[in-house]
Amino acid sequence: MGRMDYLAMKTDEVSGEELINADLRDLKNAANNLFKHAAKLGGLGFGTSFLKWVASFAAIYLLILDRTNWKTNMLTALLIPYIFLSFPDVLFDFLRGEVGKWIALVAVVLRLFFPRHFPDWLEMPGSLILLLVVSPNFFAYTIRESWIGTAICLVIGCYLLQEHIRASGGFRNSFTQSHGISNTVGIILLLVYPIWSLVLHFVH
Repeated sequence: MGRMDYLAMKTDEVSGEELINADLRDLKNAANNLFKHAAKLGGLGFGTSFLKWVASFAAIYLLILDRTNWKTNMLTALLIPYIFLSFPDVLFDFLRGEVGKWIALVAVVLRLFFPRHFPDWLEMPGSLILLLVVSPNFFAYTIRESWIGTAICLVIGCYLLQEHIRASGGFRNSFTQSHGISNTVGIILLLVYPIWSLVLHFVH
């Protein structure tokens, strides 16, 4: 009888150890899956954030070109709402705060009382600052942070690209004319962020 009890206890101990080992293996697998999924989502989020920075600075670059040596007849004023909708959150919140309000105040005072000292190339940046500061929360957060704002960016990028190709006399000429490569690449960069963001939005 004593031997039977000993064998029963031994069997219970072995089965208990196996159960614990199985549970530990399950926890390990779950932890690995959680890590992989989190890394995947973090990578996609980082890619979207990075492309947003690239798109914003590409739009600023094209805006500078338009005021210096590009001199195109396209409606480049559309770059202002594009920058507004794609501006990285850190810079957007910074310029929407007190700093942006002071910059907007100085720009308005210069434009009203010292128009001769207000250069033409400051018109667009001044408009951007005013838009950042005075836009209602519906546009600043609801529209800007939704897929609608991203879709507007895509429409603006597509319009500027087709207008640039038409003005250059064809897709090949847009890469061969003076300053053509940098302008075309800059406009193409405007398309990468909204396409990537919309694909992620509808896939996930």
